[in-house]
Amino acid sequence: MQLFPKTHFDFLGLRWKFFAISGLLLGGSVVSLMTRGIKYGIDFTGGTELQISFDKKIDTSDLRKALNNSGLNNPAIQRYVGTNTFMIRVQNLNGQATDALDSQLKNLQAALPGNTFHVDSKSYVGPAVGKHLFQQALWAIALSLSGIIVYLGFRFANPIWGLAGIIALFHDVLATYGFFSLMGFHVDLLIVSAILTIGGYSIHDTIVIFDRIREKLRIMRKESLRQVMDESMNETLSRTIITSSTVLIVVSILYFFGGKVIHHFALAMVFGTIVGTYSSIAVAAPLVYEWTLRHERGRPDEKPVVSQKNSASSNKYERKSKKPVKNA
Repeated sequence: MQLFPKTHFDFLGLRWKFFAISGLLLGGSVVSLMTRGIKYGIDFTGGTELQISFDKKIDTSDLRKALNNSGLNNPAIQRYVGTNTFMIRVQNLNGQATDALDSQLKNLQAALPGNTFHVDSKSYVGPAVGKHLFQQALWAIALSLSGIIVYLGFRFANPIWGLAGIIALFHDVLATYGFFSLMGFHVDLLIVSAILTIGGYSIHDTIVIFDRIREKLRIMRKESLRQVMDESMNETLSRTIITSSTVLIVVSILYFFGGKVIHHFALAMVFGTIVGTYSSIAVAAPLVYEWTLRHERGRPDEKPVVSQKNSASSNKYERKSKKPVKNA
């Protein structure tokens, strides 16, 4: 299916602008991670997490004071915009019993007379379990990325193509982590699953573009590498936009109508889908072209890069140099 019958975008001509945008994005992510860090959910740190909804409007400062008075000390409070629903996290309560938590919730209700609240969800994770889950999440990320690296090594004979795909994948993962760090959102197992999904989607989109470039290199033997890569990316543009739009529609529906429990998961998917689509076009393929242009020019097993201007002048010179043949 072709959304755009014929496009002629000069993607490689914009590669340095793309690199500048990616540099700003990744630089901001690194600065945020170094200064603000990552807030891990109770899945990894251990503690109690409550989601409560009030019938009437309440200020965050009043809620914090009531929580401290009820025994839930030093809470992390997050309000859902436009609602009276709060996510309350209290770290490391040393495995308090359910009865104790229920008693503290009763004290909280007593501290807020006239404003009834409802507990939408509550969960507790011990510190030992949280540490184990954190290690398991790291193993899941490491093994997934290792599997992708091995797959790319077998899929493409030239390791530069695989390396460019991995760089684009890390670009998306780091940008998503930076986004969550900047916004102050907590990272839990659900967010880790979103990041792994983003990585898989991004590398799949990159491989589709790389496959089209590889096919075109066999067909368009007389054209420059830049022309082949630009035409390949333009030909796959319809597929990329249709796929990305379909994914965005689904995750946007989850974000707006899926409920508060998967709110951050859907937000990570929305952000990651946009960044992943961008990196496949603006990071992976331009990196391959720039490396080939700088380090592999003139190699017999690679198509040498010849500009259209030089090619035209060369053909003109050849036509002038030909001598007319006299008839016998």
